[in-house]
Amino acid sequence: LIRGSWESLGKNKVPHGVIMFSRLFELDPALLSLFHYSTNCDSKQDCLSSPEFLDHVTKVMLVIDAAVNHLDDLHSLEDFLLNLGRKHQAVGVSTQSFTVVGESLLYMLQCSLGQAYTAPLRQAWLNMYSIVVGVMSRGWAKKGDDKAD
Repeated sequence: LIRGSWESLGKNKVPHGVIMFSRLFELDPALLSLFHYSTNCDSKQDCLSSPEFLDHVTKVMLVIDAAVNHLDDLHSLEDFLLNLGRKHQAVGVSTQSFTVVGESLLYMLQCSLGQAYTAPLRQAWLNMYSIVVGVMSRGWAKKGDDKAD
């Protein structure tokens, strides 16, 4: 289900990523303050038109792409995802924000897939996202442990 739904979306990552991040900023506008580029992200539109931010969108979509491509062996991405969690902790992202990102991902899938977005497909994506975020959260917490040592 995941691979089939991602096949068309993965070929056109940035527009789908923009939908996802637009929703993210609607759900939690405070997240805009985490993005510091040569173009300030004072508003959602400022961010979404910033080349640096669009580069970030591409990177996020590539992480999703990697998860989809390694569905049968998500464990192979563990070190990468642990490090990604540490990086997010270092820049001030809370683990609660991972939940909002998940909601935004599901929203993008629903918008982009239309009637092909079914309850079983939603659950499959939720399952994959939960695994990815679980590993990232462990990396996030590990970074905090390192600071306490």
